[in-house]
Amino acid sequence: MLHWCRSSQIPRLWRFAAIFYITGNFIACYIKTHAVLTERRVLEKQMMYSGYEIAWLFFVYSFLGWMFETTAAAVRRKRFVNRGLVNLPFCVIYGCSAVAVTVLCRELHGFWLFAGGAILATLIEWIAGHWTEKFYHERWWDYSKIRGNLDGYICVPMSVLWGLLCVAMMEWGNPWLVRLFEWIPKLPGRFLVWVLSCALAVDIAATLFVLSGRSRRIEQWKDVDSWLGGISSGLERRIYGWTDRRIRKAYPDARKKAAKRPEQGREDVFAYGCSFYKIVWLFVIGAFLGDLVETVFCRLTAGVWMSRSSVVWGPFSLVWGLAVAAATLLLYRYRERSDHFLFLMGTCLGGAYEYVCSVVLEVLFGKVFWDYSKIPFNLGGRINLLYCFFWGIAAVIWIKAMYPALSSLIEKIPIRAGKILSWCMILFFICNILVSSMALLRSDQRAQGIPAEQAWQRVMDERYGDDRLEEIYPNAIQVK
Repeated sequence: MLHWCRSSQIPRLWRFAAIFYITGNFIACYIKTHAVLTERRVLEKQMMYSGYEIAWLFFVYSFLGWMFETTAAAVRRKRFVNRGLVNLPFCVIYGCSAVAVTVLCRELHGFWLFAGGAILATLIEWIAGHWTEKFYHERWWDYSKIRGNLDGYICVPMSVLWGLLCVAMMEWGNPWLVRLFEWIPKLPGRFLVWVLSCALAVDIAATLFVLSGRSRRIEQWKDVDSWLGGISSGLERRIYGWTDRRIRKAYPDARKKAAKRPEQGREDVFAYGCSFYKIVWLFVIGAFLGDLVETVFCRLTAGVWMSRSSVVWGPFSLVWGLAVAAATLLLYRYRERSDHFLFLMGTCLGGAYEYVCSVVLEVLFGKVFWDYSKIPFNLGGRINLLYCFFWGIAAVIWIKAMYPALSSLIEKIPIRAGKILSWCMILFFICNILVSSMALLRSDQRAQGIPAEQAWQRVMDERYGDDRLEEIYPNAIQVK
């Protein structure tokens, strides 16, 4: 680790970051002067849709995505095929991307809306591709023949297309579709959303059941004498036959292009490779180190000791813990790639992650926990160009130096003790997050003048009043 940090990679990385930063400044200045929307469109986009409206948008865009994929496949193969993962006419990856862009990019406009939509949609497509590869060892789409691709799951032309579609969706699609939903009478509209939600939930459960491999047990259930067992077995056989035939028709090359199986775990080593227990320990370590780094940083820059914890119990920053866990999951397969590649990936992913965290925390708790408005080249005060480069440098240092050292230490923990400690930490953080969420929600209620009528509200007022929360979250700003 020390040898790597003393090498010539760090100065080269800083020079690369400096050039990238200066170039980005010129680009940002140019974009800022040309990408301006009218006040009416900005206000319309920034409004938060209701839960039913979000669900309505999800189903509409899932259906439109299914139509697009099915039509494209039919043109190529000269016959109709259902390209959705589920049996209903929905392509859920389109719906998920549309909802993510609608919720997280409502403040963006112009080029930033294009860039944000492209990054979010590309990230979702990238994760979905690797998720399919990890759990089913199959490829369901492949961009390997297109220039500028990464792992064959994403590519530059498709990212540009996603960005353009996101701009069209936010500018014209969403307002028109929401007005269409408002034309439907209230009760039938909500009933339709609930029916579609229940049907899709059952469809997804059945599809995942078939794909998970449990369907191999069907033949063992044929001889079950129980009347209920017989009905369940028959129903399962019908679902399996229908779903399996449709998936084979939709993705005939999936098994031919089977992805390389991930490395196998070792039973004699605790948390070998990039396993579940390894991610749990890295999350806890990252949360603690992140809080420590931010506390020292505030002391050096502002001259004060300031709490940077995300939870009410202990010095842990969940933003850093999740960042470390996510960076390990997403970049582990690229640990042998160049420093420049990891820097660019860390810059883009880190910036997108910090922006998403800022929006989600504000929506959930009505508070802004950091504000970069006074730093040049910021985006809504949520992220800024300089700190995005810090994410990129942190990604290189983490993957190349810190992760190998910490990974070897974690794998030296005895297996039984490691599993027990892992589940104790999981339980502790679940309780910690729940109590912290309740305290922040009650703080938002107090700011709105809502009295404490329930028991949990009175407990939060007594133990985590405004003075106590101000000590834990000194930078939190209440917003509407």
